[in-house]
Formats: sequence, structure tokens, C-alpha cells
Amino acid sequence: MSASRERRQPLSCDVDKATFQSVRLEYLRRALSETGLAAAGSRALVVGSGRGLLARCLARLGFEVVAADPSPAATALALDADDDSGVAYLTAPTEAIDLPDGSFDFVYCADTLEITERPDAVLAGAARVLRPGGAFVYDTVNRTPVSRLIYLGAFQTFPGTRIMPRGHYAAHRLRRPAQLAEALDRAGLAARDVSAFKPRDVRSLVRATRGRRKGTLTDDQLPELVHMLLEPEGSPVVTYLGYAVRRA
Repeated sequence: MSASRERRQPLSCDVDKATFQSVRLEYLRRALSETGLAAAGSRALVVGSGRGLLARCLARLGFEVVAADPSPAATALALDADDDSGVAYLTAPTEAIDLPDGSFDFVYCADTLEITERPDAVLAGAARVLRPGGAFVYDTVNRTPVSRLIYLGAFQTFPGTRIMPRGHYAAHRLRRPAQLAEALDRAGLAARDVSAFKPRDVRSLVRATRGRRKGTLTDDQLPELVHMLLEPEGSPVVTYLGYAVRRA
């Protein structure tokens, strides 16, 4: 892969982060409330942090934040975009992150579980650095015919809407909530919730994706164009959020 292409890839992946940001924050506030965890004075780790959008939001909420991503290009973009947030950036995969055991109160796993070939190792790595009783929040993609059409087709195959490199997603890496709950349990994480989320209007997501691909839209403009809805009682057809608690 060329250097220029490597630098573009995290930028494309952050289309998801920009459009999903509001619903992610809404959900993590709910998880914090239900687990009794306060941001002030707590330490948070964001894995799969990309350009650090979510990590900087957590820092503004009062967390002491470490952001980790396996891509050096993503880390470089995060450092370029940082606004003296106080976030510490690392380049490391979750399963090999060099941080002390039980050193975080909160871990957010973003844009990782749907692309990794080693979900058990990723979850074990996240659980290791999480203190007992700490909260683990994640977002990922369900394995359904509709999700395959969107993530394997629209997002990485169809020319007009392609924002990911071919092969970034694969059907066998998409996991149903029940499969993920079993993996969480193996890692010592007790699943507490799964909530669906989706765009209010799929057509607006398509328009925003095409605009971002053409360069006529910026990440800052995406949330207004793609309004995401959280469905706590809904059955996830494409994407879902969830949280678990680290067992003692």
C-alpha cells in the first residue's frame, strides 16, 4: 500500500465516526448512568480511535483519555487534529496494547469488532485493562442480508458510494449480537444491553456518503445531514451498540 493511500484510509473510515457520533455519545451517557460511572476523575480508553473524534469528546466530558489505533497514519491524523484536549495517543492493536491491568474505568471499542479476525483477543485485551466493575461499550455491525448489502456492497464495492478499501469488511467478520455476547462472556465481560441504531432516512446517508467521497462535504457537515436514531427496544438490522461490565 502506498503512503498516500495509507493516509486516506483512516480518513474514509472516519465517515462512520462523524455520522454516528451523536448516537454514540447518547448511548455511552446511558451506559455511564446505568453503571453509576462518573466521567470526572475516571480514566477512559478508546480503541479503534481513528482521528480521535470520540476520544476528544470523552475528554470534554471530563475523562482522562487514552486513544489507541493500530494504524500509524490514523495516529498521525489524530495528533494533527488535536486541539489541546489532553488525550494521549498510542499506535497499537487492542490485543497487544502496553497498558497496566485494570487501569481504566471505561473502554469504548469503535469500528473494530466488525473488521477483526481475532475478536476474542481484542475483547480479552480490552477486558484486561478494565477494572472490575468498569464499563465496556462497543458499536459494531450485525450479520444480516441488509448489513452485507450496505457494508460489503455500498461501502466498499459500488463506485458511487465506496468509502472503504475492498476487503475492509467481510461477511464472516460481521457478528450477530448472540455471538458477540458469547465472546464477551469468554473475556470476563457480562453483557448488559444491545440497542439498534440507524439513519432516520437511508437516502440522506447515501447522499452524505457520496458527498464525502467526492470531497464536497466535510466531516463537520455529516451529522446534520445524517440524523442517527437510537432504538433501545429495536432489533438491529444493520448496526448496533452494546455495553458490558467487567466481572470481578
